[in-house]
Amino acid sequence: MNQLLSSLEVFYHKLQAYHWYVKGLNFFTLHTQLESYYDQIAQQIDTVAETMLMVGQEPASTLSEFLELSTIQEAEHGYVSGKDVLVALKADFTELYNQAKAIQAEGNVAVSPVMDELIASYSKAVWMISQALIEE
Repeated sequence: MNQLLSSLEVFYHKLQAYHWYVKGLNFFTLHTQLESYYDQIAQQIDTVAETMLMVGQEPASTLSEFLELSTIQEAEHGYVSGKDVLVALKADFTELYNQAKAIQAEGNVAVSPVMDELIASYSKAVWMISQALIEE
């Protein structure tokens, strides 16, 4: 679960960077959606860490641990197009989905309901972002 927690921490900061640096025609829509995403991820970080503590695990808690354990890469510094943001978000939400599914497959009854909620959240995000990437 530390890998998921760490990936969520890095993703949180990546979402903030994109919120600040997104540019283009979809700026207004993406700026608002990115803020919504990082608010959701902040809550998920706390939920995952507390779930870990409940089942006797020790959550990572330093930036160096998060960067070492995360499978999500930080955002590059600087402006980024809305399309590039969406492509990166789709990949990152898919990665989070896969991590939550792997944890759920372990079958811990105290952890599975938490993973169910995360999986549903990530599935919806991937679907919505996929729809936004369709060019008409």
